[in-house]
Amino acid sequence: MSWLKEAAGGGPLPPYVDNSLEGKVPDPRIPNRMVANKAANRPFLAYHEYREKQEALHAAWLKKKHERDEKIARGEKVGPLERDPTAQEEVGLLGLLKFIVLLLLFASLAGKFITGSYTWEYESKWIRWKTYWPTNQRLFSLNLLAEYDGTRANRPTYLAIDGDVYDVSKGAAYQPGGSYHILAGHEGARAFGTGCFKTHRTHDTRGMSESELRSLAHWKKFYVEHKDYVKVGRVVLPSIDPASPIPEHCDPKKTRQSDEKKPTQDGVSEAKASDAMEKTKSTAGKYDEL
Repeated sequence: MSWLKEAAGGGPLPPYVDNSLEGKVPDPRIPNRMVANKAANRPFLAYHEYREKQEALHAAWLKKKHERDEKIARGEKVGPLERDPTAQEEVGLLGLLKFIVLLLLFASLAGKFITGSYTWEYESKWIRWKTYWPTNQRLFSLNLLAEYDGTRANRPTYLAIDGDVYDVSKGAAYQPGGSYHILAGHEGARAFGTGCFKTHRTHDTRGMSESELRSLAHWKKFYVEHKDYVKVGRVVLPSIDPASPIPEHCDPKKTRQSDEKKPTQDGVSEAKASDAMEKTKSTAGKYDEL
């Protein structure tokens, strides 16, 4: 209806302007084609621009390499060839180690932010440096070990199991009045296997049953892996005289069973083995609070 306005004596119409190309840029893939420079197209355009720069850098490097090869052919001295700036760098072992370190660092910081602990409140002996680099380990005699029974001020509480001495100061049960204070300051390998804590505080393991030996192995592993108990050294243990009597068991029933198994002078058993022997219960489950 603009022609009516001009026929009625109005002013001339504005000239026609083609706005179809406004805000458009050349299509990098198709010649003589324009595409809108809108947000949806910008990643594609930016990537094409990046590829053009990479190709230009690679072409420049190829030119330098060609010139270097020509100098070598003429016998001229040349320096080392610079690295292609567009070459893909392999990760390699060093890159993998860097990634693992950064991942652990990120996980630790995230744990500190979320739980307040760099280890996500996970407590274990294996995340402590002393487990891998023990320091201040020493050699004890039995008399010296006895001085670390928790009754002396300013001295930690130690115990020994099969020659290994552990600091158990953080265990309340080992302190005076505790359930297992009787073990403090002593070597108790046999006691850990038999459960006779009063009479078997010795390293003499002769005559112990298979179940008792398994119990001893359980407790040795228990102290090795405990997060609060640290190995502080070894104790010098006297040799055991093979002719000396084997310590009697604190359980009379087990003592009688042991006596029945002893051979006579003629080498014949004094009593026939029972077809259904009573299984010896392991003490491992009884003392988990240690």
